[in-house]
Order: sequence, then C-alpha cells, then structure tokens
Amino acid sequence: MRATSIFFLEYSQLQSTTAICPSLFNAATAQDGILSRIRLPAGLITSKQCEVLLGVVNRFGNGEIQITNRANLQIRTSQALIEEVLLDFQDYGLASSTESTDGLRNMMASPSAGIDAQAKINTIPLVKAWNFYLLQHPELTILSNKFSICFDGGEAIRVSDRPNDICLVAVEINDQIYFDLHLGLGDRGDSPASVNVLISQNQVLEVLAALTEFYREYTQQKLEQKTHSRSRPPRLRELLHDWGVDRYLQVIEKYKFRGEIPPSHPCKGGRINQHLGIHPQKQSGLFYIGVVIPLGRLTSQQLAGLANLAKHYGGGALRLTPWQNLLITDIAEADLEQVTQEILNLGLYILDHHPYAAIAACSGYKGCKSAFTDTQADAKAIASHLEKCMQLDYPINLHFSGCDKSCAQHHASDIALVGKDSESYRIYVGDYVGDGEISFGRELYAEYAAHELPQLMERLLNIYQSQRQNPEQSFREFVNQCNLQELREVISHA
Repeated sequence: MRATSIFFLEYSQLQSTTAICPSLFNAATAQDGILSRIRLPAGLITSKQCEVLLGVVNRFGNGEIQITNRANLQIRTSQALIEEVLLDFQDYGLASSTESTDGLRNMMASPSAGIDAQAKINTIPLVKAWNFYLLQHPELTILSNKFSICFDGGEAIRVSDRPNDICLVAVEINDQIYFDLHLGLGDRGDSPASVNVLISQNQVLEVLAALTEFYREYTQQKLEQKTHSRSRPPRLRELLHDWGVDRYLQVIEKYKFRGEIPPSHPCKGGRINQHLGIHPQKQSGLFYIGVVIPLGRLTSQQLAGLANLAKHYGGGALRLTPWQNLLITDIAEADLEQVTQEILNLGLYILDHHPYAAIAACSGYKGCKSAFTDTQADAKAIASHLEKCMQLDYPINLHFSGCDKSCAQHHASDIALVGKDSESYRIYVGDYVGDGEISFGRELYAEYAAHELPQLMERLLNIYQSQRQNPEQSFREFVNQCNLQELREVISHA
C-alpha cells in the first residue's frame, strides 16, 4: 500500500509545523501543542480509520480529538508527526495520497446524504469524484487552503447555508434533477448565493473543473504580480469582486441549462440541531442517531466507543457534521435502545436541547494566538451549570468567540459571547439591526466578567422560558422583541 506515497518519501521525513491554516502535512504550533487538521471528504470516517487515528492520538497526543465546523478532525500532539505516521494516514485514507493538495479545504455534504428520504440525490459519489480529481491535479496546490466546495442534495439537514466558495444545490425541474450554482459573493462567513445557473448532473465535475482552473489561472497571475504572498493566495471571492461574476461564469457558458429555478425551502421546522436524536432513514427499518459532542471535543475513549458502536450496530462509519457533532447510521430499530444507552454511558448526549448541544466555541487563547479568552473553559462552565440547575425545552444556540473573527461559527447565533480581554466578554443577543459592521447581534452588555457568565445565562434563559409568548417561540424571536434596557433590569433583579 505504500506505492501511492513513494514520492512523499523523497521530500519529507517529518511533519512541517509552520502553517497559518493547518493541514496534516503542514501543522500549526499553538500553546496547547502542535495542531494537525485531518480532512475527511463529506465528514465520513470508518471504524478502522478511527482505530488508526486513536493509535496516534494515544501515542503522541493529549488524548483528545476535535470535530471542526467543516466536519474535519483536529488533533494536538506534543511533537511533529513522523514519517511512519503520515504514511499510515495516507494508507488508510486519513490523508491525501498527494501531499500538495491535502491542505485544500474539505468537501462538504449533508451528514444525512444517502440516507435522507427528503433528498433529491445522493451527493456522496460527487464528493468522492471531486476528491479524486484533486488528487490528479497537484497544480491546484497554489490555491488558497480555504477554497471550499459544498454539495447539497436537498436533504432535511441542509448545508447550503454553510460558508463555502462554491455550492451546488440539487433542484428538481420537470422530474429531472439539476444543480443550482451558488457562489460565495459576500463577506467572510456569509452563505453562498445563487447566481441563477443550472447544471445537469452529468456535467457537475466538468463545471467544477472549469471554474477551478479559471481560479487557478487568476491565482497564478496574482502571485506572479506579487500582489499576494504565497502564504496567502487570493480567495475566490477576491476574484469575483475583482473581475466580476459574469466574467467568471463565461467559462461554463456551454454547460448552463436554461430553466426557472424553484425557490429554496428552509430547514425542517426552522429548528437548530435538527440532526440530533433518533431519526428514520430512507432505508426501511434503519435509523440514525445524532450525537451531541460537547464543544466538538471527544476523548480517545469516547471516539473508540462510538467507532465500536458503528462497527457492531451500524454501517461501520461515523458521519461528522459541520455543527461539530456526529451521526451513527444504519441502526436496526431493535438496537436503538441499546445504542442510545451506550452513548449515554460514554458521557455523551442525543437531545437537541441539552446545554452542550446549544454551545459552540472556538479554541480560545490556548489554541489560537488571536483569542483573548479561554473560551473552552468558560463554555464548559456554562454548560455544566445549566445542566445542574435548569431544563431547556427548546433548542438554543450560544456562540463563544475569543475574538471578532468568529472562527467557530460564522452564522448568526441566539447569544454571542465575544472575548474582550482575558477575563471578560461582550455579549450580543438576537439579530443585529443597524448599518455598522458588527453582526454578532444586539449588544446586551459591552463587558461582562467571565466568571459570572453561568449565573447570567441561567437568569437570561429562565426569563425567556417564563415570559415567551408560547412554547414554540424561539429565543431569537423573543429577544428581538425585547427592549434591551428593560431586559437588563429584569436580569439584574432575577
């Protein structure tokens, strides 16, 4: 199996640790260790791959594995990974057989692709085909490591709103399936927008290849002009702003299908974390369970336990989600109770309104030089406090960000806590309605002590659950109607 990696032996005996945006072959150095990111197309990882990964984590790492908001995995090790480990990762599909393209961002798909009865098409084959194309084209290594492709098959668990450079969204027209082309036209973190171009199924890879080659040529030109350093090639959105969407789309003119694009539909029920819990699959008699992963972090024992459940009761693989949770699929109805209990025994949860299901947090200052606060510890403190003192009856989304970059969660949250300094946060709620650049929400507090956050969240959420108009009113709907000064006064007396 080493044949695919012969070229790699010639160039590298040890993992590089100089990256700004880490990958497996070029990791980043942080306060809490050397950070390596493992890209898993569509977030799929088999039980055997988990076994290989756990061997490395237990030997070199801190016993912890993190799921990212692109359904990748991150590990932290005490030293750079050696040649033997990197080759093993290549052999078992945990690393690209082409080192140069391993750093390109993961291909995203719905975690329920292929098992969702609502889906118009199974996008997993497209993900695999595009990944194979990247392996055959190492010249694409000059592209930004953040170049990202997404395939949305119309599942109930949608991913078309996730930040991506290019997103293909399945639509049905006259009993035929096409893909509506979306491009990342906005600012960092914005959802891609439709450009009113339809692509037939059998031309998807040709279209992606043409769009990517045009982007590569643009990148090459900018690098030759020295308008960008090699450490930061231009993003695709820079091309779109520079040359315009129409010029970019000219390269795929011959592939475009003319037709009226049907309107998109919102996620099922508008509820967050709808993938958590037990759900029937389109395959008769089979179910999947969405598992809450606290702050996206698993111990090696927990990952081993989940991989074992997938092997003995499921389809032999775990599906990571862009919400830093995971699915165990293909479970027979007779085994649901047993699998659920074993998940709970691992110290994990499946309820979409559990406090840990509500919280997303970046690495904090221990894992990122830009962060001011220890977001992981502060988020755990809130979740542990809420778990003991109250019962959430409707899903909530709290987002911890150690700085203004908002790396852990680009989309809007119900409550955003943004690091101000080492001991305090700015707190935002609901939707921001103004002309400024801040988009975290409406500012509830300009500064709030980190150690007082658990009690604040308890009071704020109790006010919501006791004063909302009806049980189905979301926190965002509730707080958007509130006068914030009056809300602060109610909180202070709660």
